[in-house]
Formats: sequence, C-alpha cells, structure tokens
Amino acid sequence: MASLDEIFDTVADSRIFKEREKLLPDYIPDKLIHRDKEITRLAHTLAVALRGERPNNVFIYGLTGTGKTAATKLVLRKLAEKAFSRGVKLYVAYVNVRQRDTPYRVMSDIAEAVGVRVPFTGLSTGEVYRRFVLRARKMRGVMIIVLDEIDFLVKKHGDDILYKLVRVNEDLGGNFKVSLIGITNSVSFVENLDPRVKSSLGEEEIVFSPYNAAQLRDILEERAREAFKPGVLDPDVIPLCSALAAREHGDARRALDLLRVAGEIAERRGESRVTRSHVMLARLEIERDRVVDVVKTLPLHSKLVLAAIVEATGGGRRTATTGEVYDLYKQYVSELGLEEVTFRRVSGIIGELDMLGIIRARTVSRGRYGKTRQIELAADPDPVVLVISEDPIISRIAEKLGASHGGSDSV
Repeated sequence: MASLDEIFDTVADSRIFKEREKLLPDYIPDKLIHRDKEITRLAHTLAVALRGERPNNVFIYGLTGTGKTAATKLVLRKLAEKAFSRGVKLYVAYVNVRQRDTPYRVMSDIAEAVGVRVPFTGLSTGEVYRRFVLRARKMRGVMIIVLDEIDFLVKKHGDDILYKLVRVNEDLGGNFKVSLIGITNSVSFVENLDPRVKSSLGEEEIVFSPYNAAQLRDILEERAREAFKPGVLDPDVIPLCSALAAREHGDARRALDLLRVAGEIAERRGESRVTRSHVMLARLEIERDRVVDVVKTLPLHSKLVLAAIVEATGGGRRTATTGEVYDLYKQYVSELGLEEVTFRRVSGIIGELDMLGIIRARTVSRGRYGKTRQIELAADPDPVVLVISEDPIISRIAEKLGASHGGSDSV
C-alpha cells in the first residue's frame, strides 16, 4: 500500500491534469459551444432589465446534460457584469429546488437575495414571502429568480409557491420588478401546471435539444485542452466518451464525468496516459456511485418497491408488470410486519423511480384487459442490492435479491 506522502505527491504533482476543475459540473466556461441560438434568445429576453424593465418569465426545458443550467448561469453572469458597469440595480436568486427541497427553503433563499434574514426554521412560508414583499417594496431595480429542477418542487409540494411567485409583481410597487426562469428536465412538466401558473410562467419557452456525438466530441475537446496536460489522452478516449454519452440522450454532463473520472483513475494508478480501458472503468464507477447515492436517499417503501422490481425482473434480465411488482411488494411488507401502501401509491413510486433513471417503465395496452406498465431495471442490480442490504429494517430482503440475479453478471 502506498504511503500517504506518496499519495499526496502523486496527486499534487499530477502527470495527467493541468486544471481538473474545468471538467467539474459546476464549472461554467466563458463560451458554450453548440448553444449559441439558445443563449442569444435568453440574452435578448433578459436584456431589457438593463433599462429597468421586467423581462418576460422564461420556461427552459430539455433533457439532463443539455446545457440548460450552464447557459442560464452564463447569461446571468454576463448580465450582472453589464448591469454593474451601467449602475443598474439587478438582483439574482438562483435556487436548485432539488437541493433546497421545501417551499420554505426556496422562499428563504429568494428573500435572502434582497437582504432579508430568515431563520433556518420557525416561520411559515407565507411569512417569509410577506417579509420578502415588504423589503422589496422599499427597493428599486429588477430581480431575476431562477428555479432549477422546478418539477421536483412541484411534484413534491404542489405549485402554491410557484403561483405566488408568478403573481408577485401584483404585490409589489412599480419600483421593484421580478422575473422568473424555470428550468426542468421534464418536457411534459408544464402541461400539468395550474393553468394560471402555466400562462404566466410560460411567457417564453426555450427548448434545449440533446447533443449528438459530434457535438459532444467538440465540447470534450475544448474542455480537454484546458483540463489535461498535452499528450496524455489516447486518440480514442474522447470519441469513446462522446459515443457513450450520446447513447444517454446526448448528456454532456455524463460525457465530462466520464472523461474526468477516467483521468482520475489513471492518476490513482500512477499512469501517464488516459486510455480506453480507463474510460470503461470510469463508466462502471460512475454508474455504481450514482445508483448508490440515489437509492440511499429513497424512503422505506420506495426501497421495497425497487427491491420487488429487482426480483420480478430477475435482476434486469426480463420485464415485469406493475401487478407482479405489487404482489412481491405486499409479500415483503407482510414478512417484515409493516403496513402496506396502496396499489396507486406503488404505481406512483414506480413513476418516481423511472424519473430518477433507476428503472424504465412504459405503458402498454392489453386490449380488453386495459393497460399496464412494462417495467425493466435500468441500473446495475448489484449496487441496488448493496444499499438495500445495508438498511437494517429490510436487509433480509437482500438475500432474495442476490439469488434472483445470481450475483453480478449484469454490468
């Protein structure tokens, strides 16, 4: 085993990376290639803030990793710089509502962006909104509120806070104006909103289409020049990362993660080049880490439904119906002495797991017998079983799951 000094020296004096942070998800470059059209449209919409007018609300949607957040942050950063140079009062509140996952926390972040101090707990969401309005009425300027992954908040808590925010200008005087930007991965999300919210939020809509393999390759080549030392990438590394990510609906974040983790694996091994084999190892490592992180945070009954899907699908070797999954779920609940949830709730959990990318569920018609969902496992079953086995309440269920998929041949 390497000594700590050897580990620290290897990483500190990397033979692989020049600026590793250029590959991290939160890095926003000064230019986003293959997004000129979307960036230009958003910039034109928001530019009226520089003359003190309220920009139209904007709804931005597209699949994961298509540049929605990066493009929005880039435009807002440049807009804020221009506003400062012109002496224009511009306030920006960016809230990722998956991380700030309650209406109270979302509203607290918005209020704090205009100088309202909000305790961690102890107030109602309505009171925080009232304090925000009172403060904003005494101010001049334009505020742009970005609600990233907005669908997560609405699905979990409803659209009450969204309704307040799209109508907030009615509660303010004319000196302070608020514009909203909603960002979502769900292209159908807007259709399920309250019509009053939908008409106000969707004043303008911008769609980010998936990148193709050639576009992903351009993105990776540009970032690689900044992130890696010259000559350390084998010629087929970037094309392979691009091709693998293109299969995942053109996900640039996935492509960048593959490239970064491949470099980290080569660095940990003390090697001087990043090769195709490092990319394939990175793919396995990312998938396992993603699944573990997601499954760990699931509520108890969601884990049980997921366990039932693993068993019903034979560890991903076949599909299962909602009815088959529900029967296994009831069996687990009975064995563990727990109170079961309804079939409708299990169906809802299946939809949530589908949204998280752990499973794939599609509705199929059975003619006169109605409709059902065909469910298949989209993730490696091994990390799923591992997390379930670590949960003290349901750990003994994991023994059945191990038998159902015969160990680990499904990667």
